[in-house]
Amino acid sequence: MKLEPSHDRIVVKRLEEEQKTAGGIIIPDTAKERPQQGKVMAAGDGKFRDNGTRSPLDVKVGDRILFSKYAGTDIKVEGEELLIMREDDVLAIVE
Repeated sequence: MKLEPSHDRIVVKRLEEEQKTAGGIIIPDTAKERPQQGKVMAAGDGKFRDNGTRSPLDVKVGDRILFSKYAGTDIKVEGEELLIMREDDVLAIVE
């Protein structure tokens, strides 16, 4: 199934974080926090302005981004967990 988000929304796949701390302690699944880093899988066309023109998104497909902990809505498509969020929820693009 192909997802095409509307307007200023993006579809993000969370990137898994390290299973171990710097000191070598393995973190159990129950103690892990949800990753706040992801890869943009799909992006909308952009947000409509008041004058009727569309402003393009700053993020593009393939970008690696940081986002807030509770941003967006979790969805499951064909067994894959994804996140749909507005571009405003993106904190930074990782170079």
